[in-house]
Amino acid sequence: MRDRNFKRVMVWELPVRLFHWVNVLAIVALTLTGFLIANPPALQSSAEATNLHSFGIVRFIHFGAAYIFFFNMILRIYWSFVGNQFAHWRAFWPFSKKMWNNFWHVLKIDIMLLNEEHPNVKDISIGHNSVASLSYVVLFLMALIQVFTGFALYADTSGWWLPQLFTWVTPLFGGDFMVRTIHHITMWIFIFFSLVHIYLVFYHDWLEGRGEVSSMFGGYKFVRSDRFIKHEKQAKKDKVKE
Repeated sequence: MRDRNFKRVMVWELPVRLFHWVNVLAIVALTLTGFLIANPPALQSSAEATNLHSFGIVRFIHFGAAYIFFFNMILRIYWSFVGNQFAHWRAFWPFSKKMWNNFWHVLKIDIMLLNEEHPNVKDISIGHNSVASLSYVVLFLMALIQVFTGFALYADTSGWWLPQLFTWVTPLFGGDFMVRTIHHITMWIFIFFSLVHIYLVFYHDWLEGRGEVSSMFGGYKFVRSDRFIKHEKQAKKDKVKE
């Protein structure tokens, strides 16, 4: 078995890690409160109705988490222009031959559980692999759908200017019912993505042994020295092209 030298590389900068965990907390809060709002339970109490604020608290948490999710996404978009090469928007650009070669290679690993070198894909991505990059592009589009439909529904009960920017969404889809349905279905897509994402993160951590899980806490991954050098040369070439 051939020995390889590994280099400890800072991949995920602090703003990216903060975005990730804030996003996790916001999505969990939005999902749990969203279920309660969609199907509110019967609350039995002997107290006067005017003294019960349980559902109001649920709505407050949902709307507060929605604002956090929205502004957190804006900060991530900003960082995709000023962050390092692993956080940059180019890392998510899906229209390249190299990325699609890596895409099919990763699918073989994830679905068919084949751990083998592909002759045309010598580099394992230091940041996101091609499947992850493409899935995050789709997830970003889903996040936009949630933002547009969520604020459109909230606009009826809010006097602030931000939700009012989305009032056109409701008539576009023919009314509140369809907007709520789209909002609810997209929530289930987020849940499905989260389950697959958690599984694949732990699977690749076990398969590659490069610190996939711990990297989102400390920022560092372990990368083969030869691949890191090759990656750095390619990154310099890309900067020159700009």
